[in-house]
Formats: sequence, C-alpha cells, structure tokens
Amino acid sequence: MRLGKRAAAAPSIALPLETPRLLIREFTAGDIEAVHAYSSLPEVTQFLIWGPNSLEQSKQSILAFLDDQKEKQRNNFDLAVVLKQVRKRGEKRRLAGAVGLKLVDWDNRTAEIGYVLHPDYWGAGYAAEAAHAVMAAAFHDLGLQRIVASCDQRNKASARVMEKLGMRREGAFRRSKYIQGAWRDEYLYAILAEEFAL
Repeated sequence: MRLGKRAAAAPSIALPLETPRLLIREFTAGDIEAVHAYSSLPEVTQFLIWGPNSLEQSKQSILAFLDDQKEKQRNNFDLAVVLKQVRKRGEKRRLAGAVGLKLVDWDNRTAEIGYVLHPDYWGAGYAAEAAHAVMAAAFHDLGLQRIVASCDQRNKASARVMEKLGMRREGAFRRSKYIQGAWRDEYLYAILAEEFAL
C-alpha cells in the first residue's frame, strides 16, 4: 500500500525501549544466530507467511532489517526482544524474539503490529509486554490513530495476546491468506489511540 506524503522530519520511535523484563532494540548483524534459532523452527512459523527459514533466509531477513534502519522515511520497525535478566554472571542477554511495527496507511495514521518468540520463551507474557511497549511508543512518538494485528484463527495464543493488549476483534476472514501452501482463515484485531492504556 502506498503511503501518503509526510512532513520533512520523519517520525521515529525513540529506541531502545525498556520494560521491567525486556530491552527492545534495533537488530544488529550479530543477531543472526539467535534469529535463526527461532525462524528455522516449524512450530514457530506454522501460522506465519514466512518460514521455516534456511540460514540464508535468516541472513536476508537481518539484512532487510538493517536496510530499513537506514531509511529516511521509515515504514518498518522490526525490533529485537531481549531479556534483561541473565542466568549467570558474564552471560550475554538472550534475544528471545522480535516485535515489528509496519506503517500501512500513514495518511490515516494506521500501523500493523506483529511478534514472534522462540518457544523457550512462550507462555511467560513476553509477547504482550514487548508489543505493549512498542504500541505505547507508536501512539506517543508517531501519533498513530490505530494499530491493527491479525492471526490465523487456529493460533489461539496470538489471539490471547491481542486481547490482553486491549485490542478488539473487528473481523473474521475466510481463506484470506495463503500460508505454508494452504489458504487460511484469519482474525483481524485493532485498537485506537484513545482506547490504549499507557
């Protein structure tokens, strides 16, 4: 979708973002191993339009993220979700997954949010925590009016995350996306700026 004209100074999100348990930052070239650890897993990508990735596909994803970071009029914010707590002294913080925000209709101040985590970090509330932080920054820093998200109707965990974020289910679409060789049904969720609890 074509975005409308923007002001000379492009809006941006002040990064990194921090939550009680997470650091949300730009991806770096050094993140390839951690990204491939989750993007190559069938259980992670079964409901997504990409994956499971080969190592080369994971590398291309990182390169695309780095290219987006250089854009003057940035539309895609693919961000690393990193756990603040380390298990033992001297250990690096663990990259648990990603959260992404895509500006899909700038004239109407609308963006789409998505998230993905390594299975080791499922069920701990990290996806909602990361998405909430990015949504707060998007509404505040970008002045958005609306954020949308979608999921395969069988992906109950993702639907629960959206509901936990205060998003409302606005639609149920039949065979609307071609994923992993088959047409899939999906749900559409959305939240408005005035509905979002900071």
